[in-house]
Amino acid sequence: MDAKLLQQRLGVTADGIIGRGTLRALFARLGADVTRSTELALSANVHFRTYGLLDNGLRLSHFLAQLSHESGGFRYMEEIWGPTEAQKGYEGRKNLGNVVAGDGFRFKGRGPIQLTGRANYREYGEALGVDFMNHPEIVAMPSIGLWVACEYWQRRKINIAADRDDVVAVTKAINGGVNGLADRQARLTKVKALVL
Repeated sequence: MDAKLLQQRLGVTADGIIGRGTLRALFARLGADVTRSTELALSANVHFRTYGLLDNGLRLSHFLAQLSHESGGFRYMEEIWGPTEAQKGYEGRKNLGNVVAGDGFRFKGRGPIQLTGRANYREYGEALGVDFMNHPEIVAMPSIGLWVACEYWQRRKINIAADRDDVVAVTKAINGGVNGLADRQARLTKVKALVL
């Protein structure tokens, strides 16, 4: 990945160092407002290196494209609740660990990756040392949600599919199927135009 080229495309100082300013501009270009892009960049500046997302442009492109799809261009850090029929289906879903009445709403999608379900909140809270079980709402904080997304990406070994540029495999790892594939592909094309 050519950091200076990315910076030139984003219209920021082309010093070759991907830091908060570059990341803020990147999140803003993908739809985040000023406050959200600033908070996401602060978290990304720490976690993207730790999780190897800056190791190559394909990883970064796939990661950002998938999260952009899941969060509506980094505008939504919490699932908009109807509840829709699909959301009603979260109740009692054992594969999500939703075994207590009200779990569907309590552990609804949050963060830019839309972490969903009691089991996922438990797993990622324990992995990161944050009490998501008693405070699931903090996953909606952009900085925490982005950290969760990085951990999710690593635990599911999604870099392998991203390194192959396999958008279908990446989508299945995030979504469990290919829901929204056309939008994910369009967002991937947009991110690649900046990053690669």
